[in-house]
Amino acid sequence: MRHFGHIPSATRAGLFHREPATFTADSPARTLAVALGATLYSPATRPRLADDVRKQAARGVVSMVLCLEDSISDADVEEGEDNLVRQFADLAAGTVTDADTATDTATDVPLLFIRVRDPRQITDLVDRLGETVRLLSGFVLPKFTETRGHAFLEALTHAERTSGRRLFAMPVLESPELLHLETRAETLAGIASITDKYRDRVLALRLGVTDFCSAYGLRRSPDMTAYDVKIVANVIADVVNVLGRSDGTGFTVTGPVWEYFRLGERMFKPQLRRSPFLEGRAEDLRTALIEHDLDGLLREIELDRANGLLGKTCIHPTHVVPVHALSVVSHEEWSDAQDILRPEQGGGGVLRSAYTNKMNEVKPHRAWAERTLLRAEVFGVANEDVGFVDLLTAGLAG
Repeated sequence: MRHFGHIPSATRAGLFHREPATFTADSPARTLAVALGATLYSPATRPRLADDVRKQAARGVVSMVLCLEDSISDADVEEGEDNLVRQFADLAAGTVTDADTATDTATDVPLLFIRVRDPRQITDLVDRLGETVRLLSGFVLPKFTETRGHAFLEALTHAERTSGRRLFAMPVLESPELLHLETRAETLAGIASITDKYRDRVLALRLGVTDFCSAYGLRRSPDMTAYDVKIVANVIADVVNVLGRSDGTGFTVTGPVWEYFRLGERMFKPQLRRSPFLEGRAEDLRTALIEHDLDGLLREIELDRANGLLGKTCIHPTHVVPVHALSVVSHEEWSDAQDILRPEQGGGGVLRSAYTNKMNEVKPHRAWAERTLLRAEVFGVANEDVGFVDLLTAGLAG
């Protein structure tokens, strides 16, 4: 897999100073946690799910969640489980064996996770998947707290042992105990304790902002981000505070879902129109093209990054390319990170940016630089004259 791997190599060469690196489902967890990017959710009941997975992979999706929880009705759970077993068999028919490593490698299959409702489903599904479990990267664990999480993580450990397959957990932080002020600190401490205990199996933490809003009867409009809903923004800040630290104790925390999309309409207007969010940041008039209801998504992706989140839960394919385009490291960011991490700067100090527009303070900016270079490895570094719109249009054209 490779981000922007669905676009022609000649096009990539024109976009990137350093192209995104390839990775596989067997890459180190640290790499995969960053590489998740836009994680596209799909109901597990879709009758042509295997075809959908292949189609989305061809469009640049590198991680998907096949959902047995909130996206389907209670009455459809059993059918959803049966369908997953059938669809994994279909996907497995498109795998090849790598003669050099004697391992099976999925072709056109992204990182796949199953969102379950209860721990029993983890062990049951792994047993039923049989040899096709090699296509599975792990499970998404709903409404995660220390109490509920223990049974899920023990089931995952058992399934990993019996299948011989490395399986990751992605807990979803969405419980009322986390939202309510009087129980938040205790709940966060409990989550920190149990995720640390199972650290090798926790790939990333996901935020269930829709559930947070639901508890108070709220829903943000397409003109507002999750950070405009203060009760939600406060929870995000506290989650990052406790669980997203850069001192080796933290995890990758992914951005919340964006709920809005348009069906049957072009994402871009025929005429050029300058986006209010991108006003003043564009390199040229091509910045024009962003339609109004995309502005909120772009603003939220930028705020995700500013608040310590990486990647995003997506419920519509049109959200994937914008998330990935804004995940590419700019040449300026890369230049600053490189300067900060040069061996001769190990003792600290202050440097003027090569772009002569900012101060790079070696010690305080080191963690940022390390994270930036890891993101650069999987999303690439843009050429100096390449901006968001170039990456967006290339991603859509691919």
